[in-house]
Amino acid sequence: MKTVFTTGEAAKICKVSQQTIIRCFDNGQLKGFRVPGSRFRRIPRESLFKFMKDNGIPTDALETGKRKVLLVDDEVELLELMSKALSDDGRFEVKTASNGFDAGMMVKEYRPDAIVLDVMLPDINGREVCHRVRADTSLSDVRILCISGMVEDDKIQELRLAGADDFLHKPFDMDALIERMCQLLDMESATTA
Repeated sequence: MKTVFTTGEAAKICKVSQQTIIRCFDNGQLKGFRVPGSRFRRIPRESLFKFMKDNGIPTDALETGKRKVLLVDDEVELLELMSKALSDDGRFEVKTASNGFDAGMMVKEYRPDAIVLDVMLPDINGREVCHRVRADTSLSDVRILCISGMVEDDKIQELRLAGADDFLHKPFDMDALIERMCQLLDMESATTA
């Protein structure tokens, strides 16, 4: 478990900008130290935990160290397969939804780092879900990976314009899914970890 964080890592955990973390560090709200001989700031785990508590920031990301992923697909078998693959990887905490309505409710309370979103849901299309997530400024850091087996290139472009960060064609390999999640969340890939 990590004991010291960079300002960038602290910003991701707190879901704020790196500038906010630097400002709080520089004005003394967030305790830490500078790396000798450089301008780099480092924040010990205890200081970050206290800062998060004092400012009402949920500490679950710091406590588990895992990235939160919401999987949304109406194919139960695929949902279970993706959930197992990401959970078994050990770096992800996973929740699932099988329709757009449940996904919308869960995004608000779970506040995932990433959403794996089936484009063809029974109640709402993926483009609309992307629009709704992007319309909420408090969710601007959420990464959206759309998945589908029936999408043409022009539709993929529409999804990107609606706010999707990436796209994966079904069927896909679970290693490819994990690799894509690592890229989206700036994590080391499984092959280099």
